[in-house]
Amino acid sequence: MFGSEIPEVPASEVPENAYLLDVRENDEWDAGHAPGAVHIPLGTLGDRAAEVPQDQKVYVVCRSGGRSAQAATALNQAGWDAVNVAGGMQDWAGSQRSMESGSGDEPRVI
Repeated sequence: MFGSEIPEVPASEVPENAYLLDVRENDEWDAGHAPGAVHIPLGTLGDRAAEVPQDQKVYVVCRSGGRSAQAATALNQAGWDAVNVAGGMQDWAGSQRSMESGSGDEPRVI
């Protein structure tokens, strides 16, 4: 990996059973997230990185791809195999991928 190049895939190409790490804030997560995703807000990732498995590829998602790119870069530099989900949850929703909310309301991306 050279410079700031980080691997990226569109939301439509994230495998069904992938380890999906959502680094958005609690209110964003509660509004709508991918089923099976793991929620660790970006601000707590440094303290909670040990919770993220190192024996598989980690797909990192946020709202639009900026925070997840930062997280994927940091994880890769620390020895993980992390991939940024380009376009984030906005692209996820736009690709008609399934979502759920923490409130029971219709899931949405905020």
